Amino acid sequence: MKHTETDVLLVGGGIMSATLGVLLQALDPTMKITMIEQLSDVALESTDALNNAGTGHAGYCELNYTPQAQDGSISTQRALEINAAFEVSLQLWSSLVEVGALESPHTFINKTPHLSFVWGAQNVAFLKQRFTMLKQHHLFADMQFSEDLQQLNTWMPLMMHHRDNRTPMAATYVNYGTDVNFGALTRQLVAHLKRNPQFTLMTNARMNKIRKLKTTAQPWSVSVLDLITKKNATLHAGFVFLGAGGGALPLLQKSKIPESAGYGGFPVSGQWLICQNEAVIHQHHVKVYGKAAVGAPPMSVPHLDTRLINGKPALLFGPFAGFTTKFLKEGSRFDLAKSIKAKNIKSMLGVSRHNMDLTKYLVKEAFQTHEQRMSALRDFLPDAKSEDWQLANAGQRVQIIKKCDEKWGKLEFGTEIVSSQDGSLAALLGASPGASVSVKAMIDVLERCFPQQIRTNQWQTKLSTLIPSYGKSLIDDSNLLNTIRQHTLHTLKLTV
Repeated sequence: MKHTETDVLLVGGGIMSATLGVLLQALDPTMKITMIEQLSDVALESTDALNNAGTGHAGYCELNYTPQAQDGSISTQRALEINAAFEVSLQLWSSLVEVGALESPHTFINKTPHLSFVWGAQNVAFLKQRFTMLKQHHLFADMQFSEDLQQLNTWMPLMMHHRDNRTPMAATYVNYGTDVNFGALTRQLVAHLKRNPQFTLMTNARMNKIRKLKTTAQPWSVSVLDLITKKNATLHAGFVFLGAGGGALPLLQKSKIPESAGYGGFPVSGQWLICQNEAVIHQHHVKVYGKAAVGAPPMSVPHLDTRLINGKPALLFGPFAGFTTKFLKEGSRFDLAKSIKAKNIKSMLGVSRHNMDLTKYLVKEAFQTHEQRMSALRDFLPDAKSEDWQLANAGQRVQIIKKCDEKWGKLEFGTEIVSSQDGSLAALLGASPGASVSVKAMIDVLERCFPQQIRTNQWQTKLSTLIPSYGKSLIDDSNLLNTIRQHTLHTLKLTV
């Protein structure tokens, strides 16, 4: 059967695939790279601006990254790791701006201060303890904390209107937080890839089948359906990356690699309240995160979020979680049912049994009225008027389900790379913090799947040029962090 050969096949046209493609192209410009996307263009699913939180997750404001144990202690390790990972993303974007591979930084990233805001004596005590612990580390040395009403009014004036001043309140503040339009960024990354004749983009194309060949040169045979002509094409690929967001799990299952056994997915939908009143929008210029409700999944942490989408300011509140059986926004209601296999049914049953409270919470969220959602918004914005806000669907998230001896299966709210033993195939599963740590995640793919090449002087030198901290620890090295942060903030125009 006639087929086309490619060194690398990227399945899915989101931020992960685009980032991996750019890294590989920079490391070896002669590498033949093919990207397939089932929609009409790249970055239309989870990467799209309205489907993605766009916060530039750095651990500055997300309280779920610093969980508090029953004994009152707070763990900061995850916040440190996410902050360091986001700094890696900033380094690559900065390098690509400097060489003209990306457009002006303002087209995809803008300075937007990050705040955590809480009320009530117990929550204020938690935030102060969190601040005290994080402030001691050089990654968070610039964080500020205040319980002073005048200072809070300076940081977030719209949210302080008509508040009960008798209620204890506090906030932390980081001036150089960011708003990232990952849709715009991804389209620019793919445009850069297309400048190399070795890159091919296939849109309206869906991967139907995948099987392992006995040959070692191009070990994967992939059947691709053109959704316009309804014709099939066959690709033989040396390496396959499944970066299709929520759609990665069923594709991974089709690969039948032993490492996929036991993995399942728990889909969660999201919705935003979007402000329609421009007079309100122009009074809020920060991202403010609060504490999640008891029983809520981490991606449902409420935030009042200023965004810059296609050059126009927007104000969003949410996301409100909901229950769905789709794995993609443009997916099928049968996605969840089709994902249940003999090798993961035990994991799925275990998670179902031990997470009934979460399922009930999501169903309850899905049936909220507009006024119930407005009530949640008024905790943040006391003056919010129902007629100023409209509900819109956000993106789909599929949380990881994996094997667990004790409970049969466990639900995880992070991201995870699953790869074949020979490194010829890798898939990225999960969601938060997702896009913000895309560069670190794709470097992990390179290290796992291209172990020989990445040890060469050529690849090491190029990676160190693109990402100056590569091979070093920003968590441990304060001088390195300060030097790199000063450079990236300047290059990406995040200091103005």
